[in-house]
Amino acid sequence: MASRRGLASGVGGTPRTSWGTRLTAFDEMHGADGSTGVREPYRWVHQWLEAQNIDDLIAKRSEAEALFRRTGITFAVYGDDATTERLIPFDIIPRILSAAEWRRLAAGIEQRVRALNAFIYDIYHRQEIIRAGRIPEDLIIQNAAFLPEMMCVEPPRGIYAHIIGIDIVRTSDNDFMVLEDNTRTPSGVSYMLENRETMMHMFPELFARNRVAAVEDYPDNLRLTLESVAPPNLDREPTVVVLTPGIYNSAYFEHSFLADQMGVELVEGQDLVVVDGALRMKTTQGLKQVDVLYRRVDDAFLDPLVFRRDSVLGVPGLFDVYRAGRLSIVNAPGAGIADDKSIYTYMPAIVEFYTGRPPILKNVPTYVCREAADLAYVLEHLDQLVVKQVHGSGGYGMLVGPAATREEIEMFRMLVKARPDRYIAQPTLQLSTCPTLVEGGFARRHLDLRPFVLVGDRVRLTPGGLTRVALREGSLVVNSSQGGGTKDTWVLQE
Repeated sequence: MASRRGLASGVGGTPRTSWGTRLTAFDEMHGADGSTGVREPYRWVHQWLEAQNIDDLIAKRSEAEALFRRTGITFAVYGDDATTERLIPFDIIPRILSAAEWRRLAAGIEQRVRALNAFIYDIYHRQEIIRAGRIPEDLIIQNAAFLPEMMCVEPPRGIYAHIIGIDIVRTSDNDFMVLEDNTRTPSGVSYMLENRETMMHMFPELFARNRVAAVEDYPDNLRLTLESVAPPNLDREPTVVVLTPGIYNSAYFEHSFLADQMGVELVEGQDLVVVDGALRMKTTQGLKQVDVLYRRVDDAFLDPLVFRRDSVLGVPGLFDVYRAGRLSIVNAPGAGIADDKSIYTYMPAIVEFYTGRPPILKNVPTYVCREAADLAYVLEHLDQLVVKQVHGSGGYGMLVGPAATREEIEMFRMLVKARPDRYIAQPTLQLSTCPTLVEGGFARRHLDLRPFVLVGDRVRLTPGGLTRVALREGSLVVNSSQGGGTKDTWVLQE
């Protein structure tokens, strides 16, 4: 019986490759049109895949999924009656970036996160960018993500967004663009770490032949960053905790994973109390003061005395302790103003305003439906565009025009007409592809990248990040809640 070999019957040829229609997207292993040979970053992995048996690789994938299930690496799916917990599918073919590619990305990411923090600080202080006419005042003041309660608050080191995820897409050999900025509570870093550990466990020979930059120091860097933004003048080591909404949150695994990796306590709101002007944690030895709160709870639920009165996830009095400078909250309340999708359209101007230089990483061209001319264009071209809610996330509340039915398009037409201020639209990009293991062999699947950045006493950028892949043929939606999977992301060292 003939063995089913890797690229000899897959990525490099046609018999066992479910390419579907001819793609014009840039293929990260084979270049612009998939026929120019193997790109240098993938040379060793390509040779390795050619020697592999497809059935063996499928078995390895099943082994990885079993490992994830035993470890508890799942996420909750809201509104899904069939199941409350799912595995995020893991693809064993890595996504690879050269050292030169990463240098360029790293420079653009660092420039962007510095501009984002300068913007948030300015918005809650002098609002110079509004005074300069570079961004409309009503876009800030009337934005649901803007918290008037944060005006003139001075967080340690002036940092509001300490943990940032920048979603990046690639459209050609040299073109990387930012798709979204995540400055509230970006998730996914635990999957980046577990993907790497799994790959090293299952395929040590690959790492022996490739100099891959390490990612496993992220938890240590996270703790260093959190400690560096503790309230000043402490006479002891700062006490750091991770605040979770609880076990039913979609990212609970990540909350518990990061707390465990950092060696800090995972707490819920009921574990905390404000006493004598300080936030304290209930322990078996009594109350212990908390200095840094890495919160994975949305702004609205942090303090029922200030925000939502019905919240049982936060702590009464928490915000007063924060405003008094006796507690650091990471990320700061109100930081979400910077990842609002209507603000995103102004990011090139924001970057240049605060850094004095044009952005290294470009935005995706975007139509703002609150503007009459853009609205008219969007309504006429819904079948060609991707339409998003400005406050949406996780792939929800989104229309991918070319893949939508007539009924879906007409429904979105009514939604956009009714509240144009809630929507933006972007052209349908041909996101880059990477070979992905499917049941029949290998296939190109579209992907994006979420690097994770830590901002404290300095900027700490983990090489690579989380690659998300759209596992459905032809799909451009990479979100796990919409059927996407993940890959290990390699940055090769020189």
